[in-house]
Amino acid sequence: MVKQSLKSTMWLLAIMVLLALAVSYLYATTAKPELDEQARQEAPGRFISLSKGIVHYEIAGPASAPTVVLVHGLATPYFIWDHNIEALVDAGFRVLRYDHYGRGFSDRPDVVYDRDLYDQQLLELLQTLDIKPPVHLVGESMGGAVAAIFTDRHPDMVAKLALMAPAGFPVEESLTIRLVKIPLLGEFLMALFGDKAVLAGVKDAFVHPEKLAAFEEKFKVPLRYAGFQRAILSTLRHLHMNSLSETYHRLGKQQKPVLLFWGRNDRVLPFANNEKVKEAIPHLEFQEIDGAGHNLGYEFPYIVNPILREFLSQ
Repeated sequence: MVKQSLKSTMWLLAIMVLLALAVSYLYATTAKPELDEQARQEAPGRFISLSKGIVHYEIAGPASAPTVVLVHGLATPYFIWDHNIEALVDAGFRVLRYDHYGRGFSDRPDVVYDRDLYDQQLLELLQTLDIKPPVHLVGESMGGAVAAIFTDRHPDMVAKLALMAPAGFPVEESLTIRLVKIPLLGEFLMALFGDKAVLAGVKDAFVHPEKLAAFEEKFKVPLRYAGFQRAILSTLRHLHMNSLSETYHRLGKQQKPVLLFWGRNDRVLPFANNEKVKEAIPHLEFQEIDGAGHNLGYEFPYIVNPILREFLSQ
């Protein structure tokens, strides 16, 4: 009798835990509002309609100037470039930055977030804004991978390429990343813990904690809206950021001017990966930044901006 009672109690507890998790999952997946017109009215910048949805962007500088396009990474929206735009405009460039689909104040379409999507978004944005190629591309982290893919596919549209700790080569994935890639389990984990995990990743990218609070406040605003977690999850599953070696090697054959930055204290993408990029693109110019982490342009603009301006102006 005692064993039977204990077994029944354990089953009851298991059912209660499952119900609690199910309720938490349903709440997490329905609690966030959709990104709507009112939310966009409160956002800075401009909006434009492309084939997969509305895209949030900002453009500054004279229309007659050479255009520099700033491409952000996996999670952080275009405000990651807040400390770089003015310096580039002052150097005589027209500067465009935008939010990837699923991030910031851009739409979060329920589509596959793969290489074709990110390439198509950037191509359509340039065409719809009537920006005449070639442009200069500057990409950080996953944005570096997107910039590399775009340059590989549309070489005549890109004059120079600047990469800041770009994704594209193998890295050791955390247990969390491996788990969220599993169908169904990933959706469940992202719904319950996705925001916390992303915010933890944001902290890992910083080496100056005193700059983190203001960054997080900006980051949390678009995080309130539905679709962000789905976009991150689909990107992790379908962009295949660890297998772009062939793309980078083709860039090396283009002989296009390439500038590579990497921080020695990068905890997101290992500093050692700079060797793989240099092997693929032997002619690139390399800038190693001592004491820097992953957010090079945001935390170290006083180092990055002068080097970037000189490279793009040559």
